[in-house]
Amino acid sequence: MKHYTVLFFLVVFLAGCGRKNFNEGQTAKGTPFDWKGANLYFLLTDRFYNGNPDNDNLLNRNKPAAVLRGFMGGDIKGVTKKIEEGYFTDLGVNAIWLTPIVEQIHGSVDEGTGHTYAFHGYWTKDWTALDPNFGTRAELKEMVEKAHAKGIRIVLDAVVNHTGPVTQTDPVYPDDWVRTGPKCTYNSYRNYIECCLVENLPDVLTESTREVGLPSILAEKWKKEGRYEKEMASLDGFFRRTGYPRTPKFYIMKWLSDYIHEFGIDGYRVDTAKHIEEGSWSEFYTICQAAFEDYKKRNPAKKLDDSDFFMLGEVYGYGLHGRQLYNFGDRKVNYFENGLKSLINFDFKGDANKGYEELFAYYNQVLLTDLKDYSIANYISSHDDGSPFDKKRARTFEAANKLLLTSGISQVYYGDETARPLEIPGANGDANLRSFMNWEDVNNSAETRRLLQHYQKLGQFRGRHPAVGAGSHRMISESPYIFGRSYTKGTYTDHVVIGLGLPAGKKNLTVGTGFKDGVVLRDFYSMQEAKVKDGRITIDSPYDIVLLEKRQ
Repeated sequence: MKHYTVLFFLVVFLAGCGRKNFNEGQTAKGTPFDWKGANLYFLLTDRFYNGNPDNDNLLNRNKPAAVLRGFMGGDIKGVTKKIEEGYFTDLGVNAIWLTPIVEQIHGSVDEGTGHTYAFHGYWTKDWTALDPNFGTRAELKEMVEKAHAKGIRIVLDAVVNHTGPVTQTDPVYPDDWVRTGPKCTYNSYRNYIECCLVENLPDVLTESTREVGLPSILAEKWKKEGRYEKEMASLDGFFRRTGYPRTPKFYIMKWLSDYIHEFGIDGYRVDTAKHIEEGSWSEFYTICQAAFEDYKKRNPAKKLDDSDFFMLGEVYGYGLHGRQLYNFGDRKVNYFENGLKSLINFDFKGDANKGYEELFAYYNQVLLTDLKDYSIANYISSHDDGSPFDKKRARTFEAANKLLLTSGISQVYYGDETARPLEIPGANGDANLRSFMNWEDVNNSAETRRLLQHYQKLGQFRGRHPAVGAGSHRMISESPYIFGRSYTKGTYTDHVVIGLGLPAGKKNLTVGTGFKDGVVLRDFYSMQEAKVKDGRITIDSPYDIVLLEKRQ
């Protein structure tokens, strides 16, 4: 993306970006939603926006924390506020993934340089309750409803593999529920599963077939909270209805499915999927899908469409190049055939260094052949990958183009669109990736707003056109670089033409055979319109990109 004067972009920003949308509605009327091409926004609940300062210190998590290792105030209410403001709609986001919001351990782990709290949400204390720092059930209900009203799906994060660490205030679950050793050695399939990920992270006995009772930790807690009888009756009903044995994993899967049954969430991102026997994910999907169908049956006016429940697996290290298989060394596993119809793609951050056509053509080919029945989620940065694409945030416009225009799900990590720094003075390890959202830059930096506007235009175009993420790709011209994407679902068809690296000013471009002569096209990037003549179109804009769609 060529650089232009700050003044010009300030004028464009005030004229266009200041509105809720560049065009009324982020998607064209009648546009079907397809998870295969979703624009998924991933955020750390505690680090995005503080919508309710009153819940910031409810559990006295006040020991001195290491840099970026303590709670910072982000919450469910903050996400709702940004939904209401249209922040996600402006980005063309049609699904939001939040880190776990269930109740976390109350204590902390002493790292030597300071304490670490469970701000990230992956250290569960009680799967049946929300963490008070994140919000209330009423606030979760409001968030889901406000999101659905704007056509945005909500994906929560499921942690089945482990509980939170043991602290002075957080005792360990009983030994018929968890193991506290050995630590995983990662040198065989079994040594990923029947072990603890790290020291002091009790591993749930997900492979166990032994029926167990409710841990006294939870029984005593629920009695103090006055909900023991209600929770036990719900558990009895679940096990009686499903016939599943009362083993640890089925308790947890039941508790997680309750959020679908009660709130109508649309999907789960499954944490540490390869550390649990793969067959468990088919069981979890069956439970979740049943809860989803039941919710829609009970709430027909609230369902968005007839899509199935969405489940995105984190098989750490899986990549598109492996097609359907993940290789443990002594065993290859197909997670797509075990309930996880979509996996996070860890190859994309490296593949993003390739040229546009090499990247786009290859990904499209694999997704339409070997992975045609499944999907992947591409990312350039995340909460736990210390080697992201463009760690210095020096190639932000290129990163946006590649993330949002490559086939598959685009997984935008909060702050990708605002160049939130990924290297923080004093922070260690993954803490560098988890700073608070840089809203001050959005408010005060013209350069940040210029990047944000670029993400908005690309994201809205993607949201309007499933062809971008889920369609078939065809290069139209190598120089200048122009390509088309086409998508068909039932009687619905969608076709777009995109050009990158184009000259500023007037550009006469071939649009291939997808648009007939006489058709009026709109460049969604510049909002200019022109008529196709002799298979070509002329657009006069200062940008090096065109996003061409048929005028509605």
